[in-house]
Amino acid sequence: MDVGSAVSAVRLYAEDLHAGAVFDLGSTKVSKEDILDFGRRFDPLPLHTDEGAAAASRFGGLIASGFHTAAVLQRLSVDAVFSRAALIAGREIDSLRMRAPVRPGDVLHGTMEIVEVRPRDDSTAVVRSRGTLTNDSGTVVLEVQGETLWEHRPTGGTEAGRLDRPVRHR
Repeated sequence: MDVGSAVSAVRLYAEDLHAGAVFDLGSTKVSKEDILDFGRRFDPLPLHTDEGAAAASRFGGLIASGFHTAAVLQRLSVDAVFSRAALIAGREIDSLRMRAPVRPGDVLHGTMEIVEVRPRDDSTAVVRSRGTLTNDSGTVVLEVQGETLWEHRPTGGTEAGRLDRPVRHR
């Protein structure tokens, strides 16, 4: 693992990020029950809610909603990085690509690459990142690119964010 759930309890600020850093977000398994529950609650199309109808579709079986898949990436991002970050808020998602279907039993693995860090004059920085989910066979199922707003380290703050393991660079 490059980084991820191993990110230390030390708060991460914009200064701790740099283009090319890649965070390992960890993995999670998507169950049939997860797909059905999310589909029934938020995206009640037969592909996500009705095994018979899904089997007769071009996908040949039940698949997760693309928004369910995006929510999985968000959860992995929060658990691995954002919960320890001086993150203020999301600013935009300018690209969300659903590349392949997610099926019951798929194990999804997430990464987040820092693309750019743009400091601003108001003690914040805009951080552009790219998130990717792959399934257990290595197929990319989702890619998202967007921006978040982060705080700079407070004036006089000397404690640098520390990653327990080195960040991989592209």
